Parts: sequence; C-alpha cells; structure tokens
Amino acid sequence: MENNVTTLAKVQLRYSSELYKIVDLCNKTLKEQNLIFGLALDGTDEEQAIFTIYRS
Repeated sequence: MENNVTTLAKVQLRYSSELYKIVDLCNKTLKEQNLIFGLALDGTDEEQAIFTIYRS
C-alpha cells in the first residue's frame, strides 16, 4: 500500500496557544477532500509556528 502525501502550502506565523483549534477544525471538516493540516513549532524560534497543508 502506497501512501502519497503532497505538500500544498506552508506558512510561518507567530505561535499562539490556540492555533491548534484551527488545525483541528480544518482536519475534521476537510478530511473527505483528502486534505491534512499540520502545525509545528519552528526549530530555531519557539515564538514561530509553521502551518502546513497536505493532500493525501
């Protein structure tokens, strides 16, 4: 079984403790469109987050 995931977009923004709510909402709402949303802290600056959209 092959699992292809393509990165569609990536943006860096100021981290907020509530950003995960947007990611969670997008994942729940748009999973049927084969979209996955991710959020990670920047490896060099913990005040920055990276929001990524993937297509599976």
